Amino acid sequence: MAKMRLGVIDYIDSAHYLPGHGKCGRIHGHTYKIEVVVEGEVRENGMVIDFYDLKKGIKETLQEYDHILLNEIIEFPSSEYLCQHIHSHLLERFGFLLKVRVWEGEGKWCEMDNFSE
Repeated sequence: MAKMRLGVIDYIDSAHYLPGHGKCGRIHGHTYKIEVVVEGEVRENGMVIDFYDLKKGIKETLQEYDHILLNEIIEFPSSEYLCQHIHSHLLERFGFLLKVRVWEGEGKWCEMDNFSE
């Protein structure tokens, strides 16, 4: 059977600063839009994963990043490192092939996936 992809979007509000960066070296915040896409085989129950379980797992994982100063958990909390950090935690939690896209406000995003593995 062909693989299928499922996606969920959630949001976190966090503050950060980028050490050594001009404008972004000052503490400021963003509403980050987090897109997560998982890929897998449709099982006998007709689902890759129950959306309830997927949404719950993503929400619980993202709580670590919500309403905090990201510098407390990521040394240089650029969007790229935030994306990498979230991807790693979700991969550990679910074990699926997955993509994480982090939107820093409007119109700016980065993504990481392991679909080609």
